Amino acid sequence: MKLRFLDGIALTLWVGSLWTVGYLAVPILFQAQPDKQLAGMLAGEMFRVQGFVGIACGVYLLLRDGVKFGKLALRQPAFLAITLMLIITLAIQFGIQPLMAGLKSQALPLEVMKSTLADSFAMWHGISSILYLIESLLGLSSIYLFLRNDPGH
Repeated sequence: MKLRFLDGIALTLWVGSLWTVGYLAVPILFQAQPDKQLAGMLAGEMFRVQGFVGIACGVYLLLRDGVKFGKLALRQPAFLAITLMLIITLAIQFGIQPLMAGLKSQALPLEVMKSTLADSFAMWHGISSILYLIESLLGLSSIYLFLRNDPGH
């Protein structure tokens, strides 16, 4: 029971941070901060930290399910959802975010959206946003699956 409690905390931390950062904090930041370059830098840092939270929680949850279910974990819908979430997190964290940071650096001294790299940056930003939305929805499904499998409910 104690480990199930830790599983719930890890899942809540990951999915809660996804929704809080992506759909509350960052939009409010861009609305309230007149300097969009600063807002973008702060948003990027929030997403970076949130990504590491997701990686830690995802690895923990997959290891727990692997130990708990063995090879049968591969047939568990929650395991598959968490696996997809972790893959998306890793792709954004170590693929897309560094690429976008590189585009920002290449654009200097201009803001990236005022440079010749604006189209490329916008494309990668869009891809990242779509993946983030998919991860967020997978997170909701993971919570549903977690609660559905709760013996107390």
